[in-house]
Amino acid sequence: MTSTEASLAVYDAVIIGAGQGGGPLATALARAGRKTALIEREHVGGTCINTGCTPTKTMIASARVAYLVRRAAGYGVHLPAGEVQVAMEVVRQRKRAIVESFRQGSERRLKEVEGLDLLRGEARFVAPKELEVRLTDGALRRLRAEIIVIDVGARPARPKLAGLETVAALDSTSIMELDSLPSHLLIIGGGYVGLEFGQMFRRFGCRVTLVHRGKRLLAHEDDDVAEAVAQILREDGIDLLMESIPQQIEQLPDGQLRLSVTTPQGERQVSASHLLLAAGRLPNTDTLNLEACGVRTDERGRILVNEHLETDVAGIYAIGDARVGPAFTHISYDDFRILQTNLLEGGQASTRDRLVPYTIFIDPQLGRVGLTEAEARAGGRRIRVARMPMNAVARALEVDETRGFMKAIVDADSGQILGAAILGIEGGEIMAMLEIAMLGKLPYTVLRDAIFAHPTLAEALNNLFSSLTDETETR
Repeated sequence: MTSTEASLAVYDAVIIGAGQGGGPLATALARAGRKTALIEREHVGGTCINTGCTPTKTMIASARVAYLVRRAAGYGVHLPAGEVQVAMEVVRQRKRAIVESFRQGSERRLKEVEGLDLLRGEARFVAPKELEVRLTDGALRRLRAEIIVIDVGARPARPKLAGLETVAALDSTSIMELDSLPSHLLIIGGGYVGLEFGQMFRRFGCRVTLVHRGKRLLAHEDDDVAEAVAQILREDGIDLLMESIPQQIEQLPDGQLRLSVTTPQGERQVSASHLLLAAGRLPNTDTLNLEACGVRTDERGRILVNEHLETDVAGIYAIGDARVGPAFTHISYDDFRILQTNLLEGGQASTRDRLVPYTIFIDPQLGRVGLTEAEARAGGRRIRVARMPMNAVARALEVDETRGFMKAIVDADSGQILGAAILGIEGGEIMAMLEIAMLGKLPYTVLRDAIFAHPTLAEALNNLFSSLTDETETR
């Protein structure tokens, strides 16, 4: 059957992708009486549940247990002699079980929504408000709607590297399906994915080498934060090759991989058993045939939207990782809330000035929100910088987790908190406290003078902000 022969179904709204924004939006529209279709080509829940947040953090938890077991003697706990043994098939099964539980729950809730059709298949535009869907059973459907929302997510990118097509390479999805540990994991890319998997597999007992093009990790962070993260990873035994450009990779007769790298010290050969590609992600927009509807993208394929998440074509929106903007699960969910407000409540919600918090789940965590020190200075603001090492935090000392530091950027005139970076145990949770203060427009003095339970990490905020005096350098 051709597209012209396929029957046409008319909906009030069609959502392409059942991710963390698309699923809730489809539910809200259907419950409001809008006849809605939700198209998903693979798994309900999007990247977060299936290949991102849920499985990676589950495995990171297993890696932390292995890390703590190795440190047990330092806490006065002695274990039977022998090396820590990590059963990757058990780690994998635990991960799979949690993912499947989350996925099934999400799908069950969608199927229970009256007025919502969940279609499994691949969608592509054939006209500005018309889609062709190739269902998983091979059938073809045509859908039309005045409101179409694109939430197709992103996938791991493959860097341009000579010889890559001839070797077995892992990405952030396939590496979680290993049933045995690499003897030496080579990682290309020093972003969030590379750092989290690098530390994870190092703690599982693997040798890890990470190759990064930049002068430092985490280019969007302040220099002191990036350097502290690099120091932590080096302490954990990860070999960091900075300012290093991969040139060619090949598989040797013994099965090992060999990467040729240009480093500041010259050419270097790195041999490893496994290769992880962690060089960014690409939006899944290339199969949508966007030319048929007039929706524009940037050079990376990310959809261009305005502050209300609408494309150049009225009635077509893009949310989540498919559009230009921060690629975080919680931001995708906020995208849903913006469209829910505007489409169902007649509001004018926008992305303008929204805070973008995030946590990098290395250990210790890096929780970040608001402006960095560099951004605040570049904006010409008069600021004060509060900074305190974690080894000055009582709770961190008590649990022997003293790596990292707390840092907050404060407006010198108003006392408002402009941003924070918390590199330390439960850094994401402490960052969230500062975010709440920022949302409530509280001056830093409220946290400085507050009473927090003792002994907690939260009470460290008293001392962090007590360091800010009238004499604090504003530069």
